[in-house]
Amino acid sequence: MTLGAACPVGVNAYLFATYFRTGGARPGRRGGRAMTADAWITLLAAIGGGALRVGTPFLFVSLGECLTEKSGRINLGLEGVLVLSAMAAFGGAYASGSPWAGVLCGALAGGLLAALHGVLCSLPRVNDVATGIALMLLGTGLAFYLGKPLIQPQAPQLPALALGGWSDLAPVRQALQVNALLPVGLALAALLWWAFARTRAGLLVRLAGDSADAARALGYPVAGLRIAATALGGCIAGLGGASLTLFYPGSWNEGISSGQGLIAVALVIFARWSPLRCIGAALLFGGAGAIGPALQSIGIGWGYHLFNTVPYVLTLAILVATCRPGTAARGQPGELTSTFSTK
Repeated sequence: MTLGAACPVGVNAYLFATYFRTGGARPGRRGGRAMTADAWITLLAAIGGGALRVGTPFLFVSLGECLTEKSGRINLGLEGVLVLSAMAAFGGAYASGSPWAGVLCGALAGGLLAALHGVLCSLPRVNDVATGIALMLLGTGLAFYLGKPLIQPQAPQLPALALGGWSDLAPVRQALQVNALLPVGLALAALLWWAFARTRAGLLVRLAGDSADAARALGYPVAGLRIAATALGGCIAGLGGASLTLFYPGSWNEGISSGQGLIAVALVIFARWSPLRCIGAALLFGGAGAIGPALQSIGIGWGYHLFNTVPYVLTLAILVATCRPGTAARGQPGELTSTFSTK
């Protein structure tokens, strides 16, 4: 038995450390070089820029789910919302010739599917979780069927914001080209935080999420509030779908989302239902997803697929660390404790 077979984890860790230290050369191969300062700058810029690019869809989807859950409803159909809105945005941009028309189409598609979820969940004895899973399958199925003619064509893309003008290195300038929708996401996070704390509409949404009985006693329509919050949350999540097909990766295919809609639920828990914390959480998940491509940008291809699993491992770690049976997480809307029961 070889040493690698006897202790694969330790040997693989050693091989990766050596591979990284030698600038991409395998141990024992001639020509290995230590990474230069420019290579380190390129790597860090690639991870930072990748966090902004990959984190933008996470930000929109997590903000949409945060709004939905604040009203006391959970939407596990966000994966379907994300995929359907990505297809609709790409198709709208391709048909109209304008990426901004595509963004509008993506937001509308996401809002319509989420509104269907909200209406169905308002019916007697309908479970949020089961309905969300059904609509996830519906959304992805519709997107795959309607989007088949869109796999080959190219649609106009959203403009990029250049954040790397300070560097003379072309790879750094390229890495720091970020989505024009990113400032919109940051503004939405601040707006939602302010609305939840300072506006009547935001306080009503929180009231419906914390105590539906209290809201009904005061004469407010809980079902209507939740449908509106869910639909608006779907519109916001739809902007994340538009980011996927109209900026990064910038094309339509059936595996475009890679489960980002489901990861967003864990991201909201990690952010403790705070729109501002969703920014940091989205950047964390985006950075985790950018490690593999960043290493490739400096010529290190070993372990690329291994690093692509980091967001999913991070999701499991967050759920294990933050969820305790029989206890509510800090900041959790009170009505979410009953979403797993049939009403």
